[in-house]
Amino acid sequence: MNRAVSKVIGIGKQQGLLVAFAVLILVFSLTAPGLFLTPKNITLVLRQIAIWGVIACGMTLVIVSGHWDLSVGSLTSLTTVVAITLHDKIGPIPAIIIALLVGLLSGMISGYLVGYQKLNSLIITLGMMGVLQAITLIYTGGKYSRIVEPEETWFSFIGRGFVWQIPFPVILLAAIGVVFTILLTRTVYGRRVRAVGGNPVASKFTGIRESFVVMSAFMLTGLLTGIGGVMLGSRMMAAQNYIGSGYEFQVITGVILGGTSLTGGEGNIFKSIIGIVIIGMLNNWFILMGMQYYYQWAAQWVIILAVVWIDVAGKRARAME
Repeated sequence: MNRAVSKVIGIGKQQGLLVAFAVLILVFSLTAPGLFLTPKNITLVLRQIAIWGVIACGMTLVIVSGHWDLSVGSLTSLTTVVAITLHDKIGPIPAIIIALLVGLLSGMISGYLVGYQKLNSLIITLGMMGVLQAITLIYTGGKYSRIVEPEETWFSFIGRGFVWQIPFPVILLAAIGVVFTILLTRTVYGRRVRAVGGNPVASKFTGIRESFVVMSAFMLTGLLTGIGGVMLGSRMMAAQNYIGSGYEFQVITGVILGGTSLTGGEGNIFKSIIGIVIIGMLNNWFILMGMQYYYQWAAQWVIILAVVWIDVAGKRARAME
């Protein structure tokens, strides 16, 4: 009996996030009967979290490498309006490519300053947040952007389409999640990212090009943020200048909730996505229960503080063993 209990406790410690995920689904279903577990509501939540999840795959890389990227919300706004405004001018495919290149360029600039110039990632990406938002306002002239004839283009399929009754954004997230899981856990590059974040001094002596690894992590995050912006534009078929505002908070909360170490070196793409799903479900539940929006922010700050405390306490405990 004791052995069975110990085994259950051990599984709970190892798979605590999945246990919490299952418990939350049960609680939300019981407190919002007939509202939460409906096909329409689940589809709504999945479409929303798919965008955050795609960006979170890149954010996981950046945090595992020992850095942060606070600019993804503003970059989402910029890439979304770029995709929307260029759609009617040059067509959907060129518009998508340019939006992705904008994301890649932004990531390269941040990555170069952090990786090669050794500047603080929080300061650099906080500055990039303001710069990108200013560029978005200048680019649009502060005006609302939309696709003139949304019914005449296939562009909406990216954000609204279905494949075998599954929302296409979810399929896209799953594919990207698999690719980045393999990249982080099964490749030399992934081992280098973890080494740079876990022990940057030792990684230098092993010949790892730390600057390139850090810059590439930011570039991949920028690229994935561009994909997220395209998905958001396709879903809305229109864009406001601040459409991605707050996305950085949602994404970072989901990633650290998924167990990615705040100090770098450890992270799991799958768990980051589960963390994003939990944040999406929590926000949706607040809306269904008629609670004010600021409760969502308060709840997420509580989650962040709790996870930070657990992360720090766990590292101290291991250090004293």
